[in-house]
Amino acid sequence: MTQLETQLIEWRRDFHQYPELGFLEMRTATIVADTLETLGFEFEIGKAVMNPDYVMGKPDDEETKKHLEWAKENGAIEKYLGYVSEGYTGIVATLDTGKPGPTIAYRVDMDALPIFEATGDDHFPVEKGFRSTTENMHACGHDVHTSIGLGLATRLMENKDQLAGKIKILFQPAEEGTRGARSMVEAGAVEDVDYLIASHIGTGVPHDTIVAANNGFLATSKMDVTFKGVSSHAGGRPEEGRNAMLAAANAVINLNAIPRHSGGATRINVGELHAGSGRNVIADHAALKIETRGETSEVNEYVKAQAEAVIEGAAKMYGATYNIELVGEAENTNCSLELAEVLKGVGEEAGLTGELKSDAAAGSEDATFMINAVQKQGGQATYCVFGTDLAAGHHNEKFDINESSMLPAVETLFASATKLSNQ
Repeated sequence: MTQLETQLIEWRRDFHQYPELGFLEMRTATIVADTLETLGFEFEIGKAVMNPDYVMGKPDDEETKKHLEWAKENGAIEKYLGYVSEGYTGIVATLDTGKPGPTIAYRVDMDALPIFEATGDDHFPVEKGFRSTTENMHACGHDVHTSIGLGLATRLMENKDQLAGKIKILFQPAEEGTRGARSMVEAGAVEDVDYLIASHIGTGVPHDTIVAANNGFLATSKMDVTFKGVSSHAGGRPEEGRNAMLAAANAVINLNAIPRHSGGATRINVGELHAGSGRNVIADHAALKIETRGETSEVNEYVKAQAEAVIEGAAKMYGATYNIELVGEAENTNCSLELAEVLKGVGEEAGLTGELKSDAAAGSEDATFMINAVQKQGGQATYCVFGTDLAAGHHNEKFDINESSMLPAVETLFASATKLSNQ
């Protein structure tokens, strides 16, 4: 096992033990920053690379402050905590070679999920002693992505004399819920980028395989909805109440009745409904967590507009008021196949089986904001997947990857930087 592969595993297991949710990646980000500085990278961190006006679904001040204390107690690097203490945890690292050439960017994400990790002895992180120490879990491989980003940074700096132009690594917070990427785009993180490669581990792709252009992402909107009614005694004065629970319940039923769209596939889901305060009380409050999706951004906008109309109508039916907060969003995209061809080629040179593209319907990804922004300014961008053996599917309590898939991913990305920078 090479020194870099050993280091990748150490990074991955450390991040896995200390997972952090979106916009709370304070320990993770400070360790990334400290590693980048040790390697000799220039980087910007926090609000310098995130526009607060476009941050969606950010935890409130109380949760953020509580997590800051947790980060301090669990290995965060104090030197950088001031930059991320408010929950703006993005980092953009830049290697300027000083030679003429393109600007190439690589995007990796850092956040975990609110999933309680499996505790059985047959779970590899339990066996090897790096199971999550919290109630959250890296159940989608973002601990791996962050480690790959640091591995790429290592290889770039070791071989900077072979490179030209500028190479950037974007460490993005809050991909889960599609919340973090747009704020980095709006802060200018990709405005000078000629080539962008976003990457993911797993997603059902076979081990030692690279899919160089993963299309099929659905545009999406994530909404938190609240209904406000009037409470009253359910037996004595029911007519004086304004039932927020009934408004919410009718919204749920009718949201699922939104007509489909001829322009492409649509999705809608109400994942949570919370309402009421007592058996004999007319409910004066209710809350829904909703997501819409569409095969294109236009189709998703249709579903979103229909959902907003349904919510408004349900509130009026029961004399309630309502509020809709947009807490996440992503677009659809089409990867640049010319760039994907380059990535497929270097992946095969690194020993992987190369597949040019997949158009299979996928979930949603806010890296699409970065991809589309680069393409709109005349650049090329793609989203690739590195296959791996999975212990269980993504967002599962038993999720785990084959750690031998990390080094080939690093070598493939590094080889793409070498090739693209010297074209």
